Amino acid sequence: MAGMSLSGVVLGTYLAVLLILAMYGFHRSSLIWLYYRNRRNRPQPAGRFSEMPAVTVQLPLFNEMYVVERLLDSVAAVRYPRDRFQVQVLDDSTDETQEICKRKIAELARKFPELDVEYIHRVDRTGFKAGALQNGLRTAKGEFVLIFDADFLPLPDILERAIDHFTDPRVAVVQCRWEHVNRDFSALTEVQALMLDGHFIMEHAGRNWSGRFFNFNGTAGLWRRAAIADAGDWQHDTLTEDMDLSYRAQLRGWKFVYLPDIAAPAELPVEMSAFKSQQFRWAKGSIQVCKKLLPTILRSNVTFAQKSEAFFHLTNNLAYPLLLLLSILLLPNLALRAHHGWREVLMIDLPLFFGTTMSVASFYLASQREIALLRDPMHAPRFQWAALKRLPLVMSMGIGLCVNQSRAVFEALLGRETEFVRTPKHGIRGKLESWSGKKYRSAKSLTPFIELGLAAYFVVAIAVALRHGHYVSVPFLVLFLCGFGYVGWGSVWQGSAGSTLRARLGLRKRGTAVVPPPAYVVPAPAPAPGDVLAAQPSAKVTTALEV
Repeated sequence: MAGMSLSGVVLGTYLAVLLILAMYGFHRSSLIWLYYRNRRNRPQPAGRFSEMPAVTVQLPLFNEMYVVERLLDSVAAVRYPRDRFQVQVLDDSTDETQEICKRKIAELARKFPELDVEYIHRVDRTGFKAGALQNGLRTAKGEFVLIFDADFLPLPDILERAIDHFTDPRVAVVQCRWEHVNRDFSALTEVQALMLDGHFIMEHAGRNWSGRFFNFNGTAGLWRRAAIADAGDWQHDTLTEDMDLSYRAQLRGWKFVYLPDIAAPAELPVEMSAFKSQQFRWAKGSIQVCKKLLPTILRSNVTFAQKSEAFFHLTNNLAYPLLLLLSILLLPNLALRAHHGWREVLMIDLPLFFGTTMSVASFYLASQREIALLRDPMHAPRFQWAALKRLPLVMSMGIGLCVNQSRAVFEALLGRETEFVRTPKHGIRGKLESWSGKKYRSAKSLTPFIELGLAAYFVVAIAVALRHGHYVSVPFLVLFLCGFGYVGWGSVWQGSAGSTLRARLGLRKRGTAVVPPPAYVVPAPAPAPGDVLAAQPSAKVTTALEV
């Protein structure tokens, strides 16, 4: 009886967890439906500005020595009337980035004397990025604020294509789609690109075009300054200040606009540990926002559709602890269900597994097709074979991240405060460039060894499945094995332990050949006589002292 009771508890818990995960999987499918149902609702500008409004470009930085110069070059190339265009370099750096910024600003002053650049360095990093942005608003001249993180390379026409959406006085934000300058660097960057593409196509567009809430992503977007103030300003009690402000503004009735046809190129993390650090921050921050705002959203007078979508959006990372629990339960479930038959497999296991895996597969395949159409509407393939090849790794990666993400979720639920940890950026674009000699590295953690332990656990699970004839379960167990193994070993190999091992094995580092920038990063055209730049009065480069 005790054995039967234990078997019932394990089986019941296993099926309950799988059912909840399937529910979140089916929600992804609903986002695909929302996208295609509302694809004709793409936002259009209400009108055109007869006189262009003032815009401030805010560039929050912290120790970005490898990428800050190309960022400033790209921002200086943005086409906009210079008497209504201000750049704020919000530099909280504690390393060489400060001097690099000052030298680059002086160079731009000589090259573009009409460009107004303000350099602000804070000694006290109160509020981290949110604090830097809020501090910059004290001296910002623009009615609208365009924000870029250090790893972005904005294209010259971004303001020309986005600003007119603010002719609607209800619009608070225009968000652009992220593109990836180093998508093909490695399998890791390819997987990240697929994951972000799904977010920026199916999630953002499906939500926005159907009237649901969606979030500003912290960069590559324009804010109406009055909306920031009306929503309560930038606040730093969560690690995702962008999501926090987004929901507060939409609860106040402000309208958000998403424009996937405007791409903003950026660099993806090339190290597994850096990628995990970024994902950790996003997961923890979203749960913090969930705790802070979800009760208010559910009590508000917004529509049921907006409430339900906000619930799934803000609680989505709770699926990671459930996935970790499922991972642990798989082996005892296989051992205890030694005699279950094909009918049970077909009626219970397969529908729930396919509810989680096939929804993920269709989500990413659909997003890749839509991005191909954005890039080349006439020649986009109907089916994305390149994306299909990476899908098993995408699904494995989601599984392998669950230890890292579960820790983030529990820290948020327990109210454990941690500082904003930036994602290291190395200025990597091409396959032949190296990150291993760069100064910035992610913090050490025990998480990779837990992940490798779970990979070993699934070796045992596969052996048990084969022994008891659970052949249908083996492909899914392999996904778990590959996920934990890839994430764990990638972290170890690229960390200090991997450096020691490579040195002992005598392996050479990847080469450091210089690779030219992607073709779509267009240099600034020289101002011709009589054009907008040349017609503007000379502006100044101002340097704010440490505040």
